[in-house]
Amino acid sequence: MMDTPLETLPGSAELQVHEVVHLATVASTMDEAHLLAQQGASAGTLIIADEQTAGRGRGGNAWESIAGTGIWCTLIERPADPAAVDVLSIRLGLAIARALDGLAAAPIRLKWPNDVFVGGGKLAGILVEARWREGGIDWVAIGIGLNLQTPKFNAGAAALRPGITRSDGLRLMIPAIREAARMRGILSLQEQTDWLERDLSLDRTITSPIAGVVRGIEPNGALRVEDELGVMHELRTGSLVFA
Repeated sequence: MMDTPLETLPGSAELQVHEVVHLATVASTMDEAHLLAQQGASAGTLIIADEQTAGRGRGGNAWESIAGTGIWCTLIERPADPAAVDVLSIRLGLAIARALDGLAAAPIRLKWPNDVFVGGGKLAGILVEARWREGGIDWVAIGIGLNLQTPKFNAGAAALRPGITRSDGLRLMIPAIREAARMRGILSLQEQTDWLERDLSLDRTITSPIAGVVRGIEPNGALRVEDELGVMHELRTGSLVFA
């Protein structure tokens, strides 16, 4: 286990955040973020770990987080608009794709609701967990796992171009994520259009969570799926399985 962080990373002013908490090894930056937020940490507190021993994605899936191979971080925000929280994963995906396009070997694509792809492989995952108090949002923890090197034993993964450092990725990604988290309301028509241009699933057949053809997203972030009878369904949760 490492006692000190691997390297000096950009500070709060450069990343446009309130505070950077840089840790060597933790179980999960998401768990650290919830603990700090419960203790009163301000919006814009960013937790970065060199290594996670129990990093997780949606559904509790494990995320390989080996030191020196990627960016493992969680950002605390305290939004006031529940409608914006409902579409936050979509907005974050768009923000990350736009920010990092220039660092990837191919155009960055998105898979509903929270996966970031490049060249057919998964580049990054997004996990948003909200905590509520007295009927309102107390905080959201925005977890990001981004590969800088392709994991050795994961054929479905991808990474940014060789030579990209954590500092490179953080400088571009974190301010974009903060901007997305500040936005209010449901998705605009422009955001929906931007998503469709990057959507890996559009017009493809899926077998789960329901069988049908993906037809886009709604302003509330729901996925539109047309079944074999022509009936349109709106999915709010689930992981897509392609036919």
